[in-house]
Amino acid sequence: MIHVTMFSFFSKLKERVDTFLNEKNFVTDFLNKIEEKTGIKKRLLVVGAASATGLYLLVGYGASLICNLIGFVYPAYYSIKAIESPNKDDDTQWLTYWVVYGFFGVGEFFSDIFLSWFPFYYLCKCLFLLWCMAPVPWNGSRVLYKRLVRPLFLKHEATVDNMVCDLSGKVITAAETVTREVLQTLVRNRTIHPAEPAAKELPGPSNELKVD
Repeated sequence: MIHVTMFSFFSKLKERVDTFLNEKNFVTDFLNKIEEKTGIKKRLLVVGAASATGLYLLVGYGASLICNLIGFVYPAYYSIKAIESPNKDDDTQWLTYWVVYGFFGVGEFFSDIFLSWFPFYYLCKCLFLLWCMAPVPWNGSRVLYKRLVRPLFLKHEATVDNMVCDLSGKVITAAETVTREVLQTLVRNRTIHPAEPAAKELPGPSNELKVD
């Protein structure tokens, strides 16, 4: 069963990579130029880049940045394509990913200082994000949303709605109060410090007294 699942995963992944490589975008244009100069196929270039990235995540400096870019750039690209396409199924897919990505980011904020010291942490994090965006039925974001996020949200939905409404009302009230105080201060300053009258003209030669 596990072998069948892994075979399905890699088949879907290969299909998605082939589809991406056949599209026209700045990445494929760049790969085409390298292929023309070196004679190395685009697919091999992608496999080599992925292998080098995996090794770098193990021992390289700045692995956190690379891992976050992997978890953001590819999903952001396909999210924009989903918005521009008439099909709404992909919208749901990537919305689900971003919800899970947000929950993961909040949890990581409190645990990153400890987990970042674990061996292979960033490689494991990268694999987790790839699982969350994988084009398979057992997609990570879909599984986590159905089993964790959705039940938690439905359980506390009413409480969260009340908190959001109260917070929105307080923010609007505070904004109105600040705006009113600023306007009153401007009016008060204009009343206390009126514009200075025009300077009186000094007497000129024509206005001097004539001495007989």
